[in-house]
Amino acid sequence: QVQLVESGGGSVQPGGSLRLSCAAFGSISSINAMGWYRQVPGKEREPVAHIPTGSRINYADSAKGRFTISRDNTKNTVYLQMNSLKPEDTAVYYCYVTWSAHTVWGQGTQVTVSS
Repeated sequence: QVQLVESGGGSVQPGGSLRLSCAAFGSISSINAMGWYRQVPGKEREPVAHIPTGSRINYADSAKGRFTISRDNTKNTVYLQMNSLKPEDTAVYYCYVTWSAHTVWGQGTQVTVSS
């Protein structure tokens, strides 16, 4: 059984930074991709950043130029460095990992951007 453990969420003022981490524990043969989505109440979950193995990183338009996704394959961990945060970035952020035909989601971590 694979579990994802997220950390790094919190409250920050506009213009501030946060770094989210997501570690995958369990038996994963070969990761295809890891990434992040976010969700606000009453809205659908939306993609933020996606880092596939051996292919190009993808960012949502809202994340381009401000967010950076990275992976440590030795630790099965994905990171999301978020800079120049805006109030509209407030959401619950969920990480995911895909391998073979499986996808597992993290429990979510709250990010609040407010003055």
